[in-house]
Amino acid sequence: MEIVLLEDVKALGKKGQVVKVNDGYARNFILPKKLGVEATAKNLNDLKLQKANDARIAAEQLAAAKELGEKIEKSAVTVSIKAGEGGRAFGAVSSREIAKAAAEQLGLDIDKKKIVLNDPIKAIGSFEVSVKLHKEVTAKLAVKVVEA
Repeated sequence: MEIVLLEDVKALGKKGQVVKVNDGYARNFILPKKLGVEATAKNLNDLKLQKANDARIAAEQLAAAKELGEKIEKSAVTVSIKAGEGGRAFGAVSSREIAKAAAEQLGLDIDKKKIVLNDPIKAIGSFEVSVKLHKEVTAKLAVKVVEA
């Protein structure tokens, strides 16, 4: 029996795949647990339409990420931090503070988890921070750290 998987099934396949399984396995496990449906013409057509819709949505998300990336590349944020002698900071600038500054100064809603800091910023000056917007889109945000 051929089955269209609705969920990922370990050792069988991923969601959206058409797999051939034994009739008993399909009737007693796959179908009752709603892990898949029988591969009829209607179900195969629905699968094709769903994949086309998913591809369209993924393309829209990629385009939106590229657009946001261009805005981020052209802009810069300023973050103030308390500092001692010689420009040595009394703490570090975190991704949360950078995201908050971007929201206040630029009006961009950037998730703090998407800001990639290899090391915390612990000095006064200008830095470039990577922002991972999409698996294919990474932008550089200029961050200027000033003394408060």
